[in-house]
Amino acid sequence: MILIGMYDSPFTRRVAIALALRGIAFEHRPWSVGADFDRIREYSPLGRVPVLVLDDGEVLMESSSILDWIEHETQGEPLLPAGGKDRREAMRLIGLASGAADRAVGIVLERVFHAPEARSQALLDRSLKQIEGTYDALDAACAARAGQWLVGGTMTLADITVGTYVTHGSNAAPVDLTRWPALKAHVDRCEALDVFAQHFVPFFVPQPKGAKEVSA
Repeated sequence: MILIGMYDSPFTRRVAIALALRGIAFEHRPWSVGADFDRIREYSPLGRVPVLVLDDGEVLMESSSILDWIEHETQGEPLLPAGGKDRREAMRLIGLASGAADRAVGIVLERVFHAPEARSQALLDRSLKQIEGTYDALDAACAARAGQWLVGGTMTLADITVGTYVTHGSNAAPVDLTRWPALKAHVDRCEALDVFAQHFVPFFVPQPKGAKEVSA
């Protein structure tokens, strides 16, 4: 089994953490969506990560689809509550974190592919406002939780997604998480776990071929 994508991608990272929690061994190919775009497109027409190549050669793309396979086709503790209010809340938090992560990636791409004078400041401002509003909602959810984890008594995909996506977003946007103390405390709790630390690299801005180095 092969997992393609760098761990500075929160999408790749949450898949790697889920695989590790299930005890599923995999070969990791840390290909960059910038430098390795063409190689990734041999597996994923969009050139996006993560990509999971199963032992029989079947190719799974997009983290949500891969996680669905992990949840239903492998053995282990459930990644999500089976149903009811807990499942709806987990999916709500995952949706919020995913939306903010999408906006953070959009900010990075705007900065990578456009020179400063060609960037849309209105788009950057709108994206940042969306991220901040989402973090407000996630902070409220973290402050209101009854136990250590966001939903129920065990770590779920909601915790994995919020932890990985907010870590990425705080660096990519960037934003200072001290504005959201409950959210920051929860992310810090997740990042302190070995399974998170073992599947982490510092944020890296993907570079299109031939582009001069830029920073986020």
